[in-house]
Amino acid sequence: MEETPVDEGDTNKDVEVAPALIALHPSENSVAVAVGSDLRVFDLVGNCAVSLVDESGPPYHKDSIRTICYGSKGQLFISAGDDKTVKIWSTESWRCIYNVVSEKRVSAAAISPNGLHVCFADKFGVIWVVDLDGGVDGNQPLVNKKAVSLLSHYCSIITSLKFSLDGRFLVSADRDFKIRVTMFPTKPVNEAHEIQSFCLGHTDFVSCIAFVSNLQCSHGFLISGSGDSTVRLWDILSGSLLDTCEIGDKVELLDSKEREGCHSAVTSLCTIADGALVAVAVQSLHGIILLNCDLSNHTLSVVKVVSISEETFIPTSLSTSCSTGYLWMVTGVSSLHNLGHSSLAHVKVMSGFNKDNSTANDVSVVEDDAIPGGTKLLEKLQGGITFDEKVFLAAAEAVKTAMSNLLTKKQYSIEKRDFRKRTRNDRKLKQ
Repeated sequence: MEETPVDEGDTNKDVEVAPALIALHPSENSVAVAVGSDLRVFDLVGNCAVSLVDESGPPYHKDSIRTICYGSKGQLFISAGDDKTVKIWSTESWRCIYNVVSEKRVSAAAISPNGLHVCFADKFGVIWVVDLDGGVDGNQPLVNKKAVSLLSHYCSIITSLKFSLDGRFLVSADRDFKIRVTMFPTKPVNEAHEIQSFCLGHTDFVSCIAFVSNLQCSHGFLISGSGDSTVRLWDILSGSLLDTCEIGDKVELLDSKEREGCHSAVTSLCTIADGALVAVAVQSLHGIILLNCDLSNHTLSVVKVVSISEETFIPTSLSTSCSTGYLWMVTGVSSLHNLGHSSLAHVKVMSGFNKDNSTANDVSVVEDDAIPGGTKLLEKLQGGITFDEKVFLAAAEAVKTAMSNLLTKKQYSIEKRDFRKRTRNDRKLKQ
């Protein structure tokens, strides 16, 4: 059967937008939002906006930020993205202490639990490692570091990158439905890596992964979300699929037409209350889905769908910490030039999560004036506190289209494929 050509990849470059991202300090000392090239940080302890220090000068990023994360100890923070720059910040001084140049656009990043290594992945499927020379000094100036290639997914966009809880394994997920578990070398710059397992079972791109802690399992269990509208639980040592939770039929979509494509894809997930609950964000859902993770029986099950009354709020990123019962969410997009807007972000918080609340009956959305940090936080992270509903609805649609274009593999006819081979950039350069 002849493949149907899909030309949207060549014509829809105007929807190359990046979703807003949110990351919370492990002890909830601070919270960061990235939208477009803008990185915004708020100090929750001092109740004030954070001023970033970078000797390269603003703007700190010159293109959309695609990944942000704190280290497990909260001493380091990473921001990276389409400008091929990885910035490593000290959260003590919020000074950029290491500046790493990537050969390609960066799609994911992670910090080892001991804080000695930073790994990042590019859109060509290569994972790089940076040795932090035995530690970090929050008062030292920016230093240029060189990354060393560690492993590759062979030209498949890497969508998520996580270290296991004990730091023994590096887990990488890609748009070709794969999750790879790699034994992380003690000296990754000089030693070879070994593949521990592959977690295979998703039928569409893997969009996000997270670890669930367990006293009997030091490395933790893995949870993954995908464009196939499922959340799956894995044993990473063997690569065994322990359980699959179908969430597509639990999602109340805005329109029946949105069932087409990847519009019910899982976009973000995070574990809450030491992994007893898992919060899941889904495209087109005005809220989140809460799952119960029963590690004793190796099962995932839907507990509750928590809706948000504002129809314009469809979370693009979730984050939480182990120290409090708050779940932080953001929706937004890097740019909507056709509507005259850029760097749109809207932050919300849910409360009522605790270890004993397995039914999530007390979970609710916190009013804006009761959010930690209040209006000062919203003004910093959102760039203001007023919103245009039409603009945010358009932003949600733009994120769907961009995610589909980026992560859904396109099919071409034989003629179209041959034409693309003949006109590749590397062939042009040789001529």
